[in-house]
Amino acid sequence: MANILVVDDEHGIRDLLWEILNDEGHQVELAENAAQARAARLREQPDLVLLDIWMPDTDGVTLLKEWSTSGLLTMPVIMMSGHATIDTAVEATRIGALAFLEKPITLQKLLKAVEQGLARGVLRKSLPVDAGNRDSSQRANIELVSGTQSHPVDPGPQASQSFLLDKPLREARDEFEKAYFEYHLVRENGSMTRVAEKTGLERTHLYRKLKQLGVDLTRGKRSSA
Repeated sequence: MANILVVDDEHGIRDLLWEILNDEGHQVELAENAAQARAARLREQPDLVLLDIWMPDTDGVTLLKEWSTSGLLTMPVIMMSGHATIDTAVEATRIGALAFLEKPITLQKLLKAVEQGLARGVLRKSLPVDAGNRDSSQRANIELVSGTQSHPVDPGPQASQSFLLDKPLREARDEFEKAYFEYHLVRENGSMTRVAEKTGLERTHLYRKLKQLGVDLTRGKRSSA
């Protein structure tokens, strides 16, 4: 489950997006203008933002630029509009937007964009920062490689994993997510309950995710011999 902020001045669109994303298991906060979006960004620190371009007080591109220049663009942002030009979409992408959705937004495109955005957010948060105050047995270092070789390592308590970036996003994301869940299975000795708590997923959703990724559920269990 992720925290998603939806910013749109149209009441109907806000309600529709809330209903869809809530059905997907996400926690959704709504904002109808830039002022509410600013407050929500500081209060909740969302995992993903769906941001409308045309709003009455401050347009979405200006707000995106504001977050970028002030160091608050730490989450993936997907822009939305029914009237934006290609130049506007390009500018938003240059500032830091992850994607652009044209209204009316289809369910398939929305869910795909949200899935990709959240995967990008997970990858960004998992990059090593300053781990000096963390026990070394709790670190997972991720090396991003743009070359043609990668050297996956069994994800033990100190896991190092390499990922190729010159491949389709879905393949790269699936590789990362599989390594991520395998790492936590090993850390938690195969306990699905503890892995669900650590990753923030419901157990049923976690089981489906692991099956989809082809994760060996017995991998993290230690031998009783």
